[in-house]
Amino acid sequence: METKFIADAMLGKLARWLRVLGCDVEYFSSIGDRELVELAARTGRLILTRDTLLVRRRGARNNHFFVEGDDFRNQLRQVVEHFDIDPSARFLTRCLGCNALLAEIEKSAALERVPSYIYETQVEFRDCPICSRIYWQGTHRQGM
Repeated sequence: METKFIADAMLGKLARWLRVLGCDVEYFSSIGDRELVELAARTGRLILTRDTLLVRRRGARNNHFFVEGDDFRNQLRQVVEHFDIDPSARFLTRCLGCNALLAEIEKSAALERVPSYIYETQVEFRDCPICSRIYWQGTHRQGM
């Protein structure tokens, strides 16, 4: 079963990159420790944190992974290795903004929603059912 995460406010970049890899990661930029711990318990999520005070809270003691270092690349490497995440298995299947699973859409549905050059040069499009962002396989994919 896939581990679901919730990242503390210090780990926004890590949360985004885990979403790039298709991981289910909730993130709120301004959530208090108590609320984060309660939400993690209520939703069955493991807390990703760099906060030494947070890990001392009763509800977080046995439900966290402490991420070391400030560089998101090293943080990502730690989480991927510890949880044995295959970086290519679900690559770009989640919305980077809101964490929802993306849905494939017909090319014609993207016509009014993307620049004309993108529409003309791309074949596949995905859409977020929550926030309506649209995704395609651009050149940024290789860089990631």
